Amino acid sequence: MIRSKTFSATILALSTALISGLNVFVGKIGVTAVKDPIIFTTLKNMIVALLLIGAFIVFRKWREIHTLSKRHWLKLVAVGVVGGSVPFALFFIGLSRTSALNATLIHKTLFLWVLLLAIPILKERMTKGQWIGLGLVAAANVFIGGFQGFKMNTGELMILGATILWAVENVIAKIVLKDVSSLTVSAARMIFGSVVLMVFVALRGGSFTMTQLTAVQWSWTLLSSALLTGYVLTWYAALKRAPATYVAVLLVPATLVTNVLTAAFITHAFPLVQFMNALCVTGGAFLLIRFAKRSVPTSTPERLTDESC
Repeated sequence: MIRSKTFSATILALSTALISGLNVFVGKIGVTAVKDPIIFTTLKNMIVALLLIGAFIVFRKWREIHTLSKRHWLKLVAVGVVGGSVPFALFFIGLSRTSALNATLIHKTLFLWVLLLAIPILKERMTKGQWIGLGLVAAANVFIGGFQGFKMNTGELMILGATILWAVENVIAKIVLKDVSSLTVSAARMIFGSVVLMVFVALRGGSFTMTQLTAVQWSWTLLSSALLTGYVLTWYAALKRAPATYVAVLLVPATLVTNVLTAAFITHAFPLVQFMNALCVTGGAFLLIRFAKRSVPTSTPERLTDESC
């Protein structure tokens, strides 16, 4: 059972990495096309929230609502506010001010912040083999084709702030996922987060702008929304099945995806360092997956037995 859950978590986490790498690249184009990062992220998150509400109805998850305690609701609201609102605004404003490659490199330090929080708070642990794998994955970021170095500008600092907030969200989500399905947590994140963003847009008088997007702007917004939906669903499903440290590290290969897309469409070059990056990421991921079963607790207390959502 534990091995099966770890295997499914691995597939889900790697799927999240693929989606994330693609979404950062697409998001950079989308936020440039829409021009207003707040409008872009708010509209995108609203669309995802509506899609998740639809999935919530289709899978009849409203029955779960009646089983939630006040403590569960507070944690779900925290997930939405900490992970679904402020960091999105910070990330996409930052993304409009820096390159997609630099943004994804900073975002993929998420695993470091999750490690700092999950080990003492969630009492998670990693084996020696996994630490070696983590080192290889971290080293892979040294070999990035097209990387011109960090600028340490406001854009990059905003993305760093968003990443740290998402790490905090991961810890909160991991706690609530012990008792609540991943679909419910995903929906709460996007619904509560969208409400906060919509209030912010209304206060700054941006609602009128949302109705004047062109067909091209809508296309990029919808594509990014579809990718974000896949990201949220696969991420929380993986987080429910495996330790936060393990899932967070497996998100790092997203850098490779953005790197390849940047090289193919922006720099038009595939230098040797790109292959070194792929080699380190692949080797690190292999060690993490190979030794994962030794770091997973023998039992995971969960009140709900439905693991599919």
